[in-house]
Formats: sequence, structure tokens, C-alpha cells
Amino acid sequence: MRVLVVDDERRLARSLRMGLEAEGFAVDVAHDGTDGLWLARENPYDAIVLDLMLPGINGYKVCETLRAEGNWTPVLMLTAKDGEWDQVEGLDTGADDYLTKPFSFPVLVARLRAVARRGARERPTVLEAGDLRVDPAARRAWRGEEEIALTAREFSLLAFLARHRGDVVSKRQIIDAVWDVDFDGDPNIVEVYVRHLRNKLDRPFGREAIQTVRGAGYRLASNGG
Repeated sequence: MRVLVVDDERRLARSLRMGLEAEGFAVDVAHDGTDGLWLARENPYDAIVLDLMLPGINGYKVCETLRAEGNWTPVLMLTAKDGEWDQVEGLDTGADDYLTKPFSFPVLVARLRAVARRGARERPTVLEAGDLRVDPAARRAWRGEEEIALTAREFSLLAFLARHRGDVVSKRQIIDAVWDVDFDGDPNIVEVYVRHLRNKLDRPFGREAIQTVRGAGYRLASNGG
């Protein structure tokens, strides 16, 4: 299994290389985003371990560029930043998994094997439900040809529902994904934002895409309502 490690912390990159080689991986290392992007373009890897904060080109841009070019090599993103929006942005630009520094090496190896097992499967960059389209990387949404202006939180809620379109998701699942697992405010805040989305995406177009499933949660209709 061939892996590319892109990290500007040379001591950490060296430790990862030694540890992964001891686990049987073949490892290439780059210390900045420019070299990392070049190596990822030039060589077939089973997975990429990609730091977020890099000189030259940051990890977000490296991942976004690879996906835009049709390179779907699994990416495990590493970062010292643990904010919810950093995680959302990393995943929205095409990363497959996310690990915050400091991390456990056995956990990194397990996650690396997991993303590699899934393989380089192409994933749509734009999520669709009927004529409703959501572009997580660009943070834009459309109903038909009309672009819908959304706040950051409204967009994150819509993107979560779009990823799980057709499935019922609970308030707790929404809060954990869109707010924070440590959120201790009023869970009815979800209802407020669902109402905002309906007022922008459904009612003006005579649709009912965002459905309430009594006692269970919400569902975005697969056909867009």
C-alpha cells in the first residue's frame, strides 16, 4: 500500500514515515503543499495523509484541486485546528476523514486503512435532489436555475440534509453535525433553521422538500419535493 504524507512538521513527517513503513506501507513525503500536489498528480497512491496548514498551498486547496481534476485518492486530513468549521471545510473540499493533532498513531493507521479500503471512488461534487442542487465546496445552492442566498449555518444544515437525502435524521444528529457535539443550547434551534430553509427553498417554489417525520426528525426528499 503506497501512501503520500504531506506535512511541514519535519519531525512528525519523519516519525510518520518510519511508523508507517514499519506497518508495511511504502511512504513518500512532501513538506509543502506545492510539492504534495505535484507528487499526488504524478504518482498512484492508495491514500494521502494531508496536513491542513501548509506552506505554499494549504491542505484545503490541495484536496480541492485534486478533486476538481478528477483525482479521488482517499485523503486523511491532519490538523492542529479542531474547530467545527475547519472540519466541515476539510470534508466539503473532498477529504475522506479528519484527524486532529495530537493523535494516536494506531488510530491514524486504522483510519488510513479504512479510507484506503473504500478506494478512489468518484463522488459527486454537487449534491442533487430533483431540481435542488447543493455544492458543498463552493457553498452554493440552487433551486432550478435560481441561486438561493443562505447564511453559513443554513447552508451547513442544507448540506447535511442533502448528504443524507431520503433518510430520516434526528435533531441530535443534526446538532452534532451542524453545531457541535458539545452544544448545550435549546435543541429547538433546529426547528428555527429548518423553517428558514423552507422559507427560502420550498415555499417560494411551491415545494415540500424538507419533511418533518413526527417523533423521528427530518428528511430531505430525494426528488427535491
